[in-house]
Amino acid sequence: MSLVEVEVTVGEDDHIETRELPLLDLAPYFAGEPGAKEALAAELRMAAEEIGFLALINHGVEWSLIERAVAENKRFHALPSEEKMKIEVDQNQRGYIKPKATMVKHSTYHEHTVMDYNETTVFATDYPADHPGVKAGKQFYGQNQWPENLPGFRELVEEYMAAMEAMGKSLLPIWALALDLPEDYFEPYFKDNYTYYRMAHYPPRDKPEPNEYALGAHADTGFMTLLPAPDVKGLEIMDKNGIWFRPKKVDEVIHVNIGQFLERWSNERFMATPHRVLVPVDDRYTTPCFVNPDLEPVLECLPSCTGPDNPPKYGPESYWDFFKWYMANTYPHYEGFHAP
Repeated sequence: MSLVEVEVTVGEDDHIETRELPLLDLAPYFAGEPGAKEALAAELRMAAEEIGFLALINHGVEWSLIERAVAENKRFHALPSEEKMKIEVDQNQRGYIKPKATMVKHSTYHEHTVMDYNETTVFATDYPADHPGVKAGKQFYGQNQWPENLPGFRELVEEYMAAMEAMGKSLLPIWALALDLPEDYFEPYFKDNYTYYRMAHYPPRDKPEPNEYALGAHADTGFMTLLPAPDVKGLEIMDKNGIWFRPKKVDEVIHVNIGQFLERWSNERFMATPHRVLVPVDDRYTTPCFVNPDLEPVLECLPSCTGPDNPPKYGPESYWDFFKWYMANTYPHYEGFHAP
């Protein structure tokens, strides 16, 4: 893992540091080298406790697949608005979300007053028709919505999601060891897991409104977020001292950050780090996947993260319950949904 280097860059309206994120090399782990798991777990532990963001090299996902995912992102979001709105987001948080339709309402990091300037299309795990959640019509179990007349789009999205999910789940033993747990600890909680893909387009604007962001300050919801580094800058991260910084660009890395559910599950041992996206000067396309546990199991504080002098800060909860609460209290477009 590289040391954090700091350089000063000048943005359009401000001065802000650019810092190098912890860089974890997965090659020795995937090669099965002796001690690689333990060494990687120690690096992950430090990054998760001190920064909450890191970057992966030799991650095993072909960069050509990521480039094709970006190309499909561009192809879909170039469609006329009326075509995109045919798959408008539904109660299952699947579908197209138009610009100026979202705003984080309960952020403790920033008082948002302006709707976010991005357009996003969301896809998630498609559960089989005989799944109890699907049969019950339960929220978040609905099927993905797909655009018409885009040959190959669905196939590429599904291929990309599968590759990113597989890479993320291959790291579960490292997450477990980093939390001083048996390396197979998380396996039972990811047998029927919930992954979603936020295919985002951040259009440029010459003069953003005051307090306007492409994506306002927030922390992600789930276990881990996997974000291939985009070509156009815009991401800013808040450190433990409340100072915003920009990650230094490294080609062909996948950024990883921790979601609030893992932060809660680990009794705040691992950090769900606030981050935001500035309105860019050029079109910015991102392809993050969010790899989360099964929706239904009610999970209690991890045994390695609590003790007589460190009681659980949160009660037992399922990811479904937490995700439902987060969505209802984060995005205005959810106010009209009355889902089971």
